[in-house]
Amino acid sequence: MAEIKLFGYTNKISVKQGEEIDFHVYADGTDVADANLVRLIHGDEHPDGPGFVEEEIDNDINGKWKVEKQFTQIGSFLKVNDPNNELSIEQDFTIFGYIWPTVPNKGSRQCIFGRFDVKTNEGYCLGIAPNGYLEFWVGDGKEVDYLASELPLQKQVWYFVAASFDHKTGKVNLYQEGVLNRYNSIIGKVVPFDYRSHTQTTFRFRQKNRKDVPFVISGGLDFHEKRGQFISDTYAGKIDRPAVCGGVLSRDELDNICSGGMPPKDSIIAYWDTTEGFSEKGISNTVIDIGPNKLNAEGFNHPVRGLTGWNWTGKNDNFRLAPNEYGGIEFHPDSLTDARWKVWKTMKIPESLRSGVYAIRLKAGKGELGEEYIVFFVRPKKPKSKLCFLVPTATYLAYANEKLSFDAQIIQPMTGQPPIITDIDIERYKNPEFGLSTYDSFDDGSGVCFSSYKRPILNMRPKYRISSMGITWCFPADLSIIGWLEHNQYEYDVITDEDLHKEGLDAIKPYKCVITGTHPEYTSEKMLDAVEDYISEGGRLVYTGGNGFYWVVGFYDDEPWCMEVRKLDAGMRAWAARPGEYYLQTTGERSGLWRGRGRAPQKLTGVGFIAEGFETSEQYRRMPDSWHRTVSWITEGVEGEIIGDQGLAYGGAAGIELDRYDLSLGTPPHTKIIASSGGHSDNYVLVTEELLYAYAGLVGSLDYRIRSDMTYFTAPKNGAVFCTGSIAFGQALPANNYNNSASTVFKNVVNAFIKDGELPGGKWTLEEKQWK
Repeated sequence: MAEIKLFGYTNKISVKQGEEIDFHVYADGTDVADANLVRLIHGDEHPDGPGFVEEEIDNDINGKWKVEKQFTQIGSFLKVNDPNNELSIEQDFTIFGYIWPTVPNKGSRQCIFGRFDVKTNEGYCLGIAPNGYLEFWVGDGKEVDYLASELPLQKQVWYFVAASFDHKTGKVNLYQEGVLNRYNSIIGKVVPFDYRSHTQTTFRFRQKNRKDVPFVISGGLDFHEKRGQFISDTYAGKIDRPAVCGGVLSRDELDNICSGGMPPKDSIIAYWDTTEGFSEKGISNTVIDIGPNKLNAEGFNHPVRGLTGWNWTGKNDNFRLAPNEYGGIEFHPDSLTDARWKVWKTMKIPESLRSGVYAIRLKAGKGELGEEYIVFFVRPKKPKSKLCFLVPTATYLAYANEKLSFDAQIIQPMTGQPPIITDIDIERYKNPEFGLSTYDSFDDGSGVCFSSYKRPILNMRPKYRISSMGITWCFPADLSIIGWLEHNQYEYDVITDEDLHKEGLDAIKPYKCVITGTHPEYTSEKMLDAVEDYISEGGRLVYTGGNGFYWVVGFYDDEPWCMEVRKLDAGMRAWAARPGEYYLQTTGERSGLWRGRGRAPQKLTGVGFIAEGFETSEQYRRMPDSWHRTVSWITEGVEGEIIGDQGLAYGGAAGIELDRYDLSLGTPPHTKIIASSGGHSDNYVLVTEELLYAYAGLVGSLDYRIRSDMTYFTAPKNGAVFCTGSIAFGQALPANNYNNSASTVFKNVVNAFIKDGELPGGKWTLEEKQWK
């Protein structure tokens, strides 16, 4: 009997009461599953905590669901909109473009661009043979004729490639010329490679042009009896300015194009100018055809734009400054941002369903894979509470289905332990249908810069423990804060990063207090502006985490479900963007660290990322500031000097990733240090952005900077910010049935922040202003 597997995702991650949400479900080994709407309260099954806690909700959507296997379109490509079949060519033609292959010798055929049906062998295509040679082919529906180049393509080297076909005589010319310069390729002019090849032959037959076959840039049409049509044989690498012209272009004409010229204007059928459409606000997913037929091409699974092209000179690192040098569009056969599964069920959120964290729980059979939680967040139609939990969904996207735990050679030295592998881990590792995270690299070594929630995210599930660390991470860790709020019977609303990005300050302005998740690492400019404005206009922020407000991310306005980030030359990162490829195509902004754009986290919250370690967590010790009469209320009820000596993440409240007070990076000068951790193991290392020179001793036992600072400062209009400075703090709250010193401090702060009127210690705030 086949093992039962259930997976699913939603079309929205955040919904209001009265709105509809779609569920996309995949099943294998069963055609029925038991579905139940549940409210998620606590996820971590650590024996020192309350365990897994959920509440079943009565709803019409509950019951037996018929389910079935679904299919996923993997690989990024461009599909040309050609309603009049202009590219169904029954005459002489020439096809050409610039290419930068990343895995030419892939072992399987790659379609660079053309109009070809892989299943029926119909059409024409310029591509790469399994052995890495450039190849042009045509198919008549029965057989395929091929013409290959004389020399194999070198990886990460720019070429101009072209093929011409004389429809009457069957004569074919294949043109390959290297166009590498001092900057644009992996190797330079000093390497004595020969890149040039010019071959010709006569084909036996003409291509068959079926009307329903699309022209595809990076791929060919395929068919399977169960899934129907899809795109396969996708290409790995960059393409710049592909085109199709009528007639057989001469060698001189091709040489002119190879050098940067244009083809004869009256010959152009389609010319996709990959440098068109750039603006201050970014680049769209549509590639513009500047030819007479306006056959624009639409991107699937987000081909990466804003990349250096064949003629990049190295003088500019921004596509807005030198758009003509940024025609490169990169494609990956293992890219996935939208699974495109059928909608299986739709639910209207009841008006009576209170704001919170929810899921559709699916069950069928035994084992981890036979149970699925399709998670979503319900926000109120109108704010009803003084307190808001800001769900860091951008960070959930960044880590979605990460494979760093298995693929990175450094992971065991980093974490100090071998990965703990579950059935879920094995399943998501072996199936490309789940896509990758921004901590992963594609098979060709390029970093993944897009991540979306239109696919199952198996590590955004309530019981999941990250295999490399053996603890809860991101979403299930944040449920420890939700559990604490529920245990203490607070009235609260839930708002996601997506809501904050879309609505800005308006999303959180109604609340007296906003609590963050354990790891709000990824943030857009709109999100960051909203939080800063919220604080400066009298809001009160509880930053319950570490390594927050760190990476610059972007979203297309019409695609809130897909996030983009570029990892630059600073920060703790799993990959680095290539030279000149630092700007987001979604917004036109420079990505990388917010610190690199003059907005270090310390300026916003008082603390910023200083170290990480994944072996043990420590406790805090009260600092002299904590006895100051402006802030002594924060530690009221704490016996002695120790805070956070319990926790579900390595046994303490100060651990995993740590933030530190730093006046040199913008910590408000009147900030009080309530408590600090110390004694971290040598598994804790200083973050790379702190280094100018590397030297021995940048570890927990030797570097005084490696600590977590718990801080507090007041802001204008009776606002304030409290920071825990540690990811592990949120997971410490449930220890000993929520009865612990970290919980006491947290409760003091939240109670003070949600009260109307002046903050405790307010009568002494004039003392804080002496620094002026």
